[in-house]
Amino acid sequence: MSATWSDEQRRCLDALGYTLYRPVTATATVANGDAETPFMRALLLAACLDPAMIADTGAWLRAQQVPSLAQLRDDPAAKRALWPRLRALRQVRTKP
Repeated sequence: MSATWSDEQRRCLDALGYTLYRPVTATATVANGDAETPFMRALLLAACLDPAMIADTGAWLRAQQVPSLAQLRDDPAAKRALWPRLRALRQVRTKP
């Protein structure tokens, strides 16, 4: 199924009141160490970490063995394995 809408489909969806957004392309992943992305920020917040306290978020996430965004998108097992890691990081941060 294509994510591209024809002109007629766009017209009909617009008449129904739907707003069409352009697709988001995944250009930055954790694996290649690009600049901070919203995904990286969300992972750090889920681990109860302040993104401002970490100089290189990509390097830190790689050190924690967090899979790349592409791998998380395509591999359900990688998604399931991510949550126990985030919970463990949260526990380390919240202990007195």
